[in-house]
Amino acid sequence: MAPKPKDKPKPSPSPSQPPPPIEDLFTSLNKHIQRSEYKQAVKVADQVLGIAPGDEDAIRCKVVALIKGDSIEDALTTIQSARNLPTDFSFFKAYCLYRQNKLDEALDSLKSKERSTPTMLLESQILYRQGKMDACADIYQKLQKSNVESLEINAVASLVAGGRASEVQGTLDALRVKATSTFELAYNTACSLIEREKYSDSEQLLLSARRIGQETLLEENLDADEVEIELAPIAVQLAYVQQIFGRRQEAIEAYTSIINRNLSDESSLAVAVNNLVALKGPKDVSDGLRKIDRLKEKDAQNFQLSHTVELKLLRKQREAIYTNRVLLLLHANKMDQARELVACLPNMFPNSVTPILLQAAVLVRENKAGKAEEVLGQFAEKFPDKSKTVLLARAQVAAAAGHPLVAAESLSKIPDIQHMPATVATLVALKERAGDIDGAAAVLNSAIQWWSNAMTEDNKLASIMPEAASFMLRHGRQEEAARLYEELVKSHGSIEAVAGLITTVAQVDIGKAEAYEKKLKPLPGLKSINVESLEKTSGAKQDESSLRRGLVEAHEESKSKEKTKKKRKRKPRYPKGFDPAHPGPPPDPERWLPKRERSSYRPKRKDKRAAQVRGSQGAVVREKHEAGASGANSSAPNSTSNQASSSKGGSQNSAAEKPKPSKSSRKKSRN
Repeated sequence: MAPKPKDKPKPSPSPSQPPPPIEDLFTSLNKHIQRSEYKQAVKVADQVLGIAPGDEDAIRCKVVALIKGDSIEDALTTIQSARNLPTDFSFFKAYCLYRQNKLDEALDSLKSKERSTPTMLLESQILYRQGKMDACADIYQKLQKSNVESLEINAVASLVAGGRASEVQGTLDALRVKATSTFELAYNTACSLIEREKYSDSEQLLLSARRIGQETLLEENLDADEVEIELAPIAVQLAYVQQIFGRRQEAIEAYTSIINRNLSDESSLAVAVNNLVALKGPKDVSDGLRKIDRLKEKDAQNFQLSHTVELKLLRKQREAIYTNRVLLLLHANKMDQARELVACLPNMFPNSVTPILLQAAVLVRENKAGKAEEVLGQFAEKFPDKSKTVLLARAQVAAAAGHPLVAAESLSKIPDIQHMPATVATLVALKERAGDIDGAAAVLNSAIQWWSNAMTEDNKLASIMPEAASFMLRHGRQEEAARLYEELVKSHGSIEAVAGLITTVAQVDIGKAEAYEKKLKPLPGLKSINVESLEKTSGAKQDESSLRRGLVEAHEESKSKEKTKKKRKRKPRYPKGFDPAHPGPPPDPERWLPKRERSSYRPKRKDKRAAQVRGSQGAVVREKHEAGASGANSSAPNSTSNQASSSKGGSQNSAAEKPKPSKSSRKKSRN
């Protein structure tokens, strides 16, 4: 076998070989960047920096190539190494920090930059991710006259996320664009219609957005799966509109299809999972927990949304997912996991009241209602501007736990709903339950005084005063009730108020009652009736025809009642094998007693033959034979006893000849 030829050694580069010209390197660098070959661009930039250390253009090209290639940490390292250069890389540093979700540091890095279009756009993106939607929308409004691509899409998105959906149409008019110009803008505008509860219009616009998106993306030569991924947010929003319209099954099928096919971006998948879990509720808790676990960071021990989902979702969307998971854990009775997750939420959402409400829910689930009331009360005192929802929750927990005074105290601390009819009714009921009648009356009087001075069209005084008068009558305060009815008559003059006043005043002042009675309109058809003669009679005489008609109606009614009362007779159910025609002897009344407790029970005789064996076997036989002979020659006076004993012995022999029943047949015979 011939030996393999040896590879020729490659010629080593001569140390004296000159490097390529720097102009050629920059030409190559530009070519790689234009072709999106970012790794090659970084290598060429390093070659340039090897020839000319500190070249600003080469450093800038390297930083851009690293950012484009998603090497954010390397880009920051390169920027840090060039900090001594006169070139300002703060914009690139802010963008890298934004990509790492270090939003506060990114904003600090932009403070030194001049307010230009790129810096304002980056600042708006940082503010959007921070949830500061108003500031973000204000920046887009300032950029309306700038020639920025897709400005209208981001502007509408910031307005919708900031709760300013009513301004969307004005923004589109100012920018002179139609909602259907692109499928992204149509989608964002449809979201604004959903915020304004115009669901039919939003559904039509979402369908248009899907059609426009399919046409646009197919023209860009994307395959079917890529088109579906791009249009996944529209599919999720359409399912949500179906959910709002009550088409529950359609929405469930749409959400399930999106989740199972897994052809959507992380944010759309997260929203679909959350909406499906919320739609199903506690029906299938284990399945809901499994679906939410798909959004979890893989390496995290406790539940935590993945980094990609955290970046792409808004704060309120992330909060909704964590909230639904806690509720599912409570339904699944996994208290340890729920407690751990609730303890992490205040740091995740420091400006929200949801974590404290979930903490109270966990305490209530653990039968610690008193602790829940204490936690909610402390939070309401510490953050009075966020106390309304917390105090309402505390009132509900206290009322359910049987603490009416605590519930009434919580409701009393919410000034803007203090005099609403529902709040007044709840406070009165709670104080009545606690036995504080004076406190309940004070609540009613305060509400009446407030509505008396209120200058509103929708005044609730007419609905509160009758209830207050009824409350006073119920608790024996006739004078206060009469005063309320009198004020109600003077202000509104309704017949019901006059009747209530007459009924109330008649108990204390008959003259005043008669005076108000004259204000009542006479009933038609009662002018010919003499009331005085009617009072003297023992009773009114009925017309014979009406009496006869009433008797007939009563008779027919009784007949119909009898018909309805008749029930279908059911045949009695007999035991198996029982013939009702020949029932036989009645069953033994002692059949349910144990055998030893029955009157017919006789203990078994012991066999005494073993005790009589004292000698040989022949001796025993001889004794038995002699005993039988002597019994045959007995005298006449003993014949009666002999007959009795023989009959008894015969019955025992006949019983002994029968086979013993098994256990099952024995139970059957007993029954």
